Amino acid sequence: MATAWGVVSTRFATSRLWEDHSASFRQNNFPASHFTSPLKMTTPQYDLSHTLPPHTLTRLAREWLAEDTPNFDPAGLCVGSHEVEAKLLCKTPCSVLAGRPFFTAVFTELSCTVEWAHIEGAQLGPDAVAQTAVVRGPARCVLLGERPALNCLARASGIATRCSQLQSIAREAGWHGHVAGTRKTTPGFRLVEKYAMLVGGVSMHRQDLSGMVMLKDNHIWASGSITQAVRNARSVCGFSSKIEVECGSREEGSEAATAGADIVMLDNFKPQELHAAAQLLKEEFPSVLIEASGGVTPDSLPQYLSPHVDIISLGCITQGCPVVDFSLKVQKPVAFPIIFQSQ
Repeated sequence: MATAWGVVSTRFATSRLWEDHSASFRQNNFPASHFTSPLKMTTPQYDLSHTLPPHTLTRLAREWLAEDTPNFDPAGLCVGSHEVEAKLLCKTPCSVLAGRPFFTAVFTELSCTVEWAHIEGAQLGPDAVAQTAVVRGPARCVLLGERPALNCLARASGIATRCSQLQSIAREAGWHGHVAGTRKTTPGFRLVEKYAMLVGGVSMHRQDLSGMVMLKDNHIWASGSITQAVRNARSVCGFSSKIEVECGSREEGSEAATAGADIVMLDNFKPQELHAAAQLLKEEFPSVLIEASGGVTPDSLPQYLSPHVDIISLGCITQGCPVVDFSLKVQKPVAFPIIFQSQ
């Protein structure tokens, strides 16, 4: 990790969890020199908050605050509006910090300020408790923003931490394709979760149905065939959108590539079946990207790494992902003793 003004790498070692994965990957007997791909994943080295439009951050902050306090705030009467200082504490060691823009947006909406001790993407710890930021503002406003802001930070940091771990597995094994997320996100919270993927160093995949055409089994059955589905999709999406087709066999992948698909997803393949099918498809269609998906977990990821696979997408990046434990503690005012002078 660099200084507060430098660049922080999100590829953090998690050897306690993943130390055997590189060896497992090498058992597939793929030479390191073969691990090349048309796609290159690099660790973000810029301010990712610049991808978030300010008006979107403001809108989301207002929605989250309105959801949590739709009318009266009776507890606000107990604390009033005197200025307080609250410390943000991270209690999950070795976590990746993500979600600062959302946390800050919530408190900005409440006329509070946030002073961060770590930059986005920093690894927190290894201490059991790490002070992460200080929030200052009117007492009732700090407490109004506490839960919505913590929810964003805990969820985003949990996803970024898992993404960083997955990236470490892939890179330590010498694989240079894309580890990617999916659209299996929390309704209304997708922007936060997709942003966290970027902080963690993985690909967001498509952000929504408009971002890229993905033809799944239901599309194909409704269209009558893979070829017809690709033809129909291309007629409306034109040259500016890629088309991906979910395939359950190498033969379906060949049909999709022949029909003009840009990406062939080999769905729910067992690792060895995946390696064989991907190799044959790459030999026949070198420019087509191959994605592996379905049932991949952090533990099984090394088994799916292949020089013929460009993308591996995992729903577990967002589904069932542990959150990072943060708390916000208002500091008690320092009491000064009263000294009486004798006369």
